[in-house]
Amino acid sequence: MKIAVNTRLLLKDRLEGIGRVTYEIVQRLIAQHPNDEFIFCFDRPYDDEFIFGENVTPLVISPPSRHPFLWYLWFEQSLPRALKKHQPDIFYSPDGYNSLNLKSPSVMVTHDLAHFHYPKEIPFWVRKYYHHYIPKYLEKSDQIISVSHATKADIIKQYNIPAEKISVVHNGNRDGFFKIKKEQKKITRVKYSQGCKYFFYLGAVHPRKNLERLILAFDLFKQTTGSDMKLLIGGRLAWQNDTVQRIYEQSINKVDIKFLGFIPEEDLPFLLGSALAMVYVSLFEGFGLPILEAMYAEVPVITSSVSAMPEVAGAAALLVDPLSVGDLVLAMQKIYKEKSIRKSLVAAGTIQREKFSWDRAAEQTYVILKNTALESNNKI
Repeated sequence: MKIAVNTRLLLKDRLEGIGRVTYEIVQRLIAQHPNDEFIFCFDRPYDDEFIFGENVTPLVISPPSRHPFLWYLWFEQSLPRALKKHQPDIFYSPDGYNSLNLKSPSVMVTHDLAHFHYPKEIPFWVRKYYHHYIPKYLEKSDQIISVSHATKADIIKQYNIPAEKISVVHNGNRDGFFKIKKEQKKITRVKYSQGCKYFFYLGAVHPRKNLERLILAFDLFKQTTGSDMKLLIGGRLAWQNDTVQRIYEQSINKVDIKFLGFIPEEDLPFLLGSALAMVYVSLFEGFGLPILEAMYAEVPVITSSVSAMPEVAGAAALLVDPLSVGDLVLAMQKIYKEKSIRKSLVAAGTIQREKFSWDRAAEQTYVILKNTALESNNKI
C-alpha cells in the first residue's frame, strides 16, 4: 500500500500537541509496516530525524503553510499537484485538514471542534477558514478518526456526519515520563520554585485554557492556606493572551507565579514529576495529553468536568467545573492538605493510563487506512 501523509507539523525542536501526535503515530506505522511505501508531505525543509525508514519518500511542497491563504494554496493546489505524480492509495492527514481537490481517498484526524465552540478566541482569518473548510473536509473524508468519544459525538451533533464514518482512536503517552525520586524533586524545586512545592500547568497560554481562573483560584488558595506553594505555567504564549497577562499583573501573589515558556524535552519529565499536582482546567479539549502524561509521572491531577477530559482522566483526577473558581480552590486545598487523596489519585492513574497506547493507536490507524483504501478501490 502507498500511503501519503501530511507531515507539516513534524518540526525539529518544536513538536507540540498535534505535531507530537503525528510523530508518535507515523513513526510506528513506518516500523510496523516496512513493506508499505510512505510519502511524507512537508511544507518546508525537513529534518532527517523524521525520515523514519527506507520506505519513506519525503516531498517538500511549497509554500510553507502557516496562514489561511497559504493553507488554501498548499492543500488545494500544491498538494494535489504533487501527489498526482505518486498516485497514493490513501491520504492520511493527522492535523485536522484535508484537500478537497485531492483525487485519492482520504482519512482525516479531528482533534476537537474548538473553533465551533470558541470562535472569538481564534484569529479572524483562521476562524473564517475553519468555519468554511472544516465541514467540507469532514464531508470529503472517506473516514474520520476522532481522538475521543466526546469529539466524535461533537462532530455528529454539529455537522451531522454519520456515526459509522467516524472511528475513535485514543492518543497514547510518549516515552520519558516516570515517577521522580525525592532527591531529584528537591533539585528540581530548587531550580524552578525556590525549593517550594508547586502546582503545574502544561499547555499553550490561551483563553480557552482558562488560566485566568487558575490564577484567581491560586490567589484564593494562598489566602486561605497561607501556603508557600508556587504556580508554574509551562507553555508558549499563544494568541489573545491579554486577559491572562492582566490577571497575572493584578495577582497579589504574582511573585509566586512563574511563566516558563516552552519547556525543553529533557526538562519536562522532571518539572511535571516534581509537581504536587497537575492543574489542567481547560474550558474545552478534544483529548488532553497532559492529563495522561501526569499519570505516567505519578502526579495527581485536577482537571475539568467537560468535553473529553473526564474520558481521559477516569477516576485519576479531581474533576471541577472550569467556570467555577470556588470549585478549583476547593480541589487545590484538598490536594494540598490530604495526602490520602493524592495517593488514591496516583494509584487510579496507574490503572487508567493502561487504556491508552501509541502502539495500539498506530495499529488501529493502519486498519482504518487499509480498509478505506480497499473500499475505495472496490467502488471503482
